[in-house]
Amino acid sequence: MRLKVALLPGLIVSLLVLHPEFARAQDDAAALKSAVNSSTRRPEDVARDQYRHPIETLTFFGIKPDMTVVEMSPGGGWYTDILAPYLHDQGKLYEAVPPGENTIEYKKKLADDPARFGKITVTQLDPPDKLKLAPPGSADMVVTFRNVHNWMRGGNGEAVFKAMYAALKPGGILGVEEHRGDPSQPQDPKAASGYVREDSVITMAEEAGFILAGKSDINANPKDTKDYAKGVWTLPPTLRLGDTDKAKYLAIGESDRMTLKFLKPIKTTSR
Repeated sequence: MRLKVALLPGLIVSLLVLHPEFARAQDDAAALKSAVNSSTRRPEDVARDQYRHPIETLTFFGIKPDMTVVEMSPGGGWYTDILAPYLHDQGKLYEAVPPGENTIEYKKKLADDPARFGKITVTQLDPPDKLKLAPPGSADMVVTFRNVHNWMRGGNGEAVFKAMYAALKPGGILGVEEHRGDPSQPQDPKAASGYVREDSVITMAEEAGFILAGKSDINANPKDTKDYAKGVWTLPPTLRLGDTDKAKYLAIGESDRMTLKFLKPIKTTSR
């Protein structure tokens, strides 16, 4: 009994010390949920949450509202609509955008709503030459969603992974979501189907200097057979075959996706 009484004050002190971190984690989670549930998001984007799992994905990556984050090739801004309000007050958001018509529309989207997007810094992603995503060593996190196959198609996969590595601080996080290819099939170097083998992504990341920190099946879909004539774009949301077998592909849902977390190692000097 005396032992229990003696330990009790230490236990209370430990709880008090841990409490601020626990409270902050709760606040961060609430802020992320608020950003995802924002009424400013388009209904058609919200409808895809069942496949893209933004809260679970960003939580797995370890995002915090005071981070400096780089989003790669944001497309129409599906994730930008979540990241911008989440990072608005305490953090910093860079958007690394490629050239083209989609980028023109994306930049217009940002310009039309400065209250939401005015603090974003847009940088250029045009490999192999224009790859300064953010000031070197400045980012806490880089995230990329379904982009690796595009870089591979242009023969720039390795170069982009090196650029993401350069943008991150030592100890920084790279979060990757990508259409997961069939491991029993050889990897097409150009990823024409849109699918990339998980081991191919890991190899590119590790060759750039990253360390694999974790895998998640948050965005897995075992219904995806990965053998479609029009590649991954046969499935929603693209539905490239139009009304042909549309019900079949809607029943499958969006693609099976890997969700990987990498770290830029903290280099230590030996004595």
